[in-house]
Amino acid sequence: MIDALRTEYRKFVTTRLWWVLLLTMAAYMAFLAGIMAFVLVDAPGSMGTGVPASEPAPPMSPEQVASTVYTLATSLGYVFPVIVGALAMTGEFRHQTITPSLLAEPRRNVFLAAKMLSSVAVGLLFGIVGTLSTVGPGAAVLALLGEPSYLTEPTVLRSAGLSVLALTVWTVVGVGFGALLTNQVAAVVVLLAFTQFIEPILRIVLGRVELLEGVSKFLPGAAGEAITGSSFYADSGMAAGLLPSWAGLLVLLGYALVLALAGRLTTLRRDIT
Repeated sequence: MIDALRTEYRKFVTTRLWWVLLLTMAAYMAFLAGIMAFVLVDAPGSMGTGVPASEPAPPMSPEQVASTVYTLATSLGYVFPVIVGALAMTGEFRHQTITPSLLAEPRRNVFLAAKMLSSVAVGLLFGIVGTLSTVGPGAAVLALLGEPSYLTEPTVLRSAGLSVLALTVWTVVGVGFGALLTNQVAAVVVLLAFTQFIEPILRIVLGRVELLEGVSKFLPGAAGEAITGSSFYADSGMAAGLLPSWAGLLVLLGYALVLALAGRLTTLRRDIT
């Protein structure tokens, strides 16, 4: 297992695409943090669901604004680590390295477990960079607007720290998804569509239906936000509330394990040549 972990870790860090995505994520999240900090302070009424019959959400407290901005990566930027995780698995099939990989480690359970565990190191880096990219510019804009940054507030710092954990888990989820859907182009398209369009719409719509409001809390993006205890969608009134932090972590890990198991019983069960 140790040898398999070393091998899979080297595969991660010897490719160039992961750091290109990392730099892109840093720039994107810094931009969003600055914009959102300005909007939530200067024009909070501009945030809405777009649903005509919905009641306007109560304004956020200054502490909620800070937490929301500092955890934006788990709300809007988790697509980067989940894609990195998926690329690590789908790349084996696209570049036809899956055969030598399985010849080197024929125990497919070990191979998949090593792939998922090795992604944690890269996911941790994405978590740290993504979180710092929101905290730095977000705090700067809040300070320029004369608002408190709450950088010494334990609750806010806890949410920011848990954002790193959530983004790390998202990388593991990506590996599990890549094990199930091995076509690299299809995997990236599905992830982009789901994370950027389908789930946000589902959360808004389900949050407006009383009987289904609880279901929206178990969607993967909502579970990732629940880990931090702060949510751009929930705090702005666009979606239902969140699960407890520990429950969000268990749900998101559950998604990773279910996807990996499905991939193991389908893709990795077949003969690969």
